[in-house]
Amino acid sequence: MNLFLDAIAWLFSPERLEGANALPVRIGEHLYYTFVSLLVSAVIASPLGYYIGHTRKGREVAVALSGAARALPSLGLLTVMALLLGPARADVAAIIVFVVLGVPSVLAGAYAGVQSVDPKTVDAARAMGMTEWQILMKVEIPIGLPLLIGGLRSAALQIVATATLAAYVGLGGLGIYIFTAIPLRQYDVMLGAALVIVALALLLDALFAVLERLATPRGVLAAKHRNISARPNRARETVEPSRA
Repeated sequence: MNLFLDAIAWLFSPERLEGANALPVRIGEHLYYTFVSLLVSAVIASPLGYYIGHTRKGREVAVALSGAARALPSLGLLTVMALLLGPARADVAAIIVFVVLGVPSVLAGAYAGVQSVDPKTVDAARAMGMTEWQILMKVEIPIGLPLLIGGLRSAALQIVATATLAAYVGLGGLGIYIFTAIPLRQYDVMLGAALVIVALALLLDALFAVLERLATPRGVLAAKHRNISARPNRARETVEPSRA
């Protein structure tokens, strides 16, 4: 309990708002690496996921590559990339590692969103004379958008937690507090920085949850509400005959 109170006191001390090592500066750096990596992940994985979902081709290869990317140790990969690119490009090395971490979730969300569309809806669009491109852009992507945002949500949580490693190669972010406090055994600093990272993760999770809700088409929401309201009626219909 005393350690927790010490961490809170460290967070709200006046020194946290002053100088180049101020907490708002480190939070800004942390979010910068997170959002840049998430954006690059989306640019790479979304078109590929849409292609896989629409054509039903290459899913097994994508799943295998995604699993392999998730299995890579982030710290080891960051060390290798930093050594290959050199200290001057440590930021590029860090973003590459975070992108590798974020691509699998975005890819899964993209193709799962397209594949979740009812085949009858796609057939109806073809019967109306829509081209494959129009079906993808006007039917499959809008309906599957919530699942894509769900993939972005998962990727954002993974990246914001792993972005702590940016400090390992001499960059900023909230990880700088942790890596500098470890040799000095400043446990209150480590806990305080960890609490801020957890708070950022919770805020991002809430933000993407709201976006996921807003991206759900009204027709899909209405169908879900109808199904939920119909379940009690169906349950009564099955129970009443059994009583008789």
